[in-house]
Amino acid sequence: MKNVCAGIWILLIICLVCGCSSSGQPVRDETAYQERPQDNENQIVVGFSQVGSESDWRNANSESFRSVFTEENGYYLVFEDAQQKQENQLKAVRDFILQEVDYIVLDPIVETGWDSVLVEAKDAGIPVIIVDRQVKVEDDDLYTCWVGSDFRREGRLAGKWLEKYLESQGRGKDRIRMVTLQGTPGSSPQIGRTKGFASVMKRHKNWEMLEYQSGDFTQAKGQEVMEHFLKTYDGIDVVVSENDNMTFGAVEAIEEAGLTCGPDGDMIVLSFDAVRAALQAMEAGKINADFECNPLLGSMVSDIIHRLERKETVDKIQYVDEQYFDSDMDLSAIMDGRAY
Repeated sequence: MKNVCAGIWILLIICLVCGCSSSGQPVRDETAYQERPQDNENQIVVGFSQVGSESDWRNANSESFRSVFTEENGYYLVFEDAQQKQENQLKAVRDFILQEVDYIVLDPIVETGWDSVLVEAKDAGIPVIIVDRQVKVEDDDLYTCWVGSDFRREGRLAGKWLEKYLESQGRGKDRIRMVTLQGTPGSSPQIGRTKGFASVMKRHKNWEMLEYQSGDFTQAKGQEVMEHFLKTYDGIDVVVSENDNMTFGAVEAIEEAGLTCGPDGDMIVLSFDAVRAALQAMEAGKINADFECNPLLGSMVSDIIHRLERKETVDKIQYVDEQYFDSDMDLSAIMDGRAY
């Protein structure tokens, strides 16, 4: 670590003793602390505040950072799991500032409420890199750059895919009744995917969105929300689910109700993230199409940090490469070369 005072050890000990998942406090990666070398002057210390571990996508995203920000690669990673609580993230970022880390990486749970803590980081001279979800602040200079997915594009792709699919099925002019399982309210994926899909939906007067309801990106909540939809509405044609884990819950609810989904089922199911388990479900005929949200951001962020170390400028917004998958593709071949 470049600039670490002796007080950091006291702070770390206090955090390790007091922090535990059952109390709702941030969960720290204790393994990293156990392996910390005594001579760390040449290491770049990165504090990473992660949303949580609510989904398969999130776990793949966390592993991407853990595998890149290693001692062998010249880093020391301070990893904090916020358990989907913004107050935990605010505390984690302030802890990073006290520890005088070299860089802060923040995956914000929601877009608002970050101005004060980002001002504190800027005043401390610590660059902040926002990943995955975005922030809305009065001054964009409070953070160095953002790296992640174009969530509106994902939503638009889903809408355009549905247009073509319905036409191919001879249903282009039919009344189409839809429901949407949304992600965490106020999060960038929820906002972007909802708005992107809506931009296509407004072109079709025969498409009717019966209800939006948040499943909070979790399988259990997704099942609960889908059960509500099935009890409330008859004849649902399309289920739009804003992440795979909610989709797994929705599929379970549909099947428990004695209905079917997928290419040969009662309902068309559109999902987002495209983790391996979702592609397996698609191969099994339970999901029609899945729109990728690439979680492998660790290498991109590492490249940005190295450029900043060389005093180079970096682009303010950087999108990761993504695609979509549907049941007509050779999914087995795709999964063979897939990292998540």
